[in-house]
Formats: sequence, C-alpha cells, structure tokens
Amino acid sequence: MKIRNAVHRGLRRFIENDDVSGLQPAVIEKVRRIVTFLQDMEREGEIRTVPSWKAHLLTGDRKGTWSLFVTMNWRLTFRIDQAETEIVDLDYEDYH
Repeated sequence: MKIRNAVHRGLRRFIENDDVSGLQPAVIEKVRRIVTFLQDMEREGEIRTVPSWKAHLLTGDRKGTWSLFVTMNWRLTFRIDQAETEIVDLDYEDYH
C-alpha cells in the first residue's frame, strides 16, 4: 500500500529520505521492517500476520486507527483509506 502521509516529522524524513535522525537508534531497524511491510502489503488483513507487532484496531475516539507495537509504549499508528487503498496519517507515538 502506498503511504499517503506521515504525521511524525522524524518518521516522514525516514520514509522520504532514509534519514534516521528523527528516530531513536534502538527502533530504526524495527520501524524499517514495519514500514517496508506496510508498503508491500496488498490487503488490510495482512497486518495481523506478524504476532510480535500486536496489531489491533483502537476504539473510542481513535476507532478505525491501527496500532502496531514498536517498543514499550511506542506504537506506529495509522488508518487505511479503503477507497484509495492507502495508508494515511502514519504516526510514531506514545499514546498511552
């Protein structure tokens, strides 16, 4: 799937320019694997194929937003635009 936009500035620089300066060194390779997987993904259901990412949909005011475990409280979160088959509002955040 195409990633339409990234909210986190460091994550955006990482995706667009392979600039890792905005991410913690300990998470760079894991974030790289997840982003690559998301870009290669064809269907939403594929997200759940990697158990260690603890993929789940958020509820409440974040309903429809996917969350993938990176480390401790940090997650990659995003929504999927079904009509365009694109990932939107990809973020690296501590929402807990």
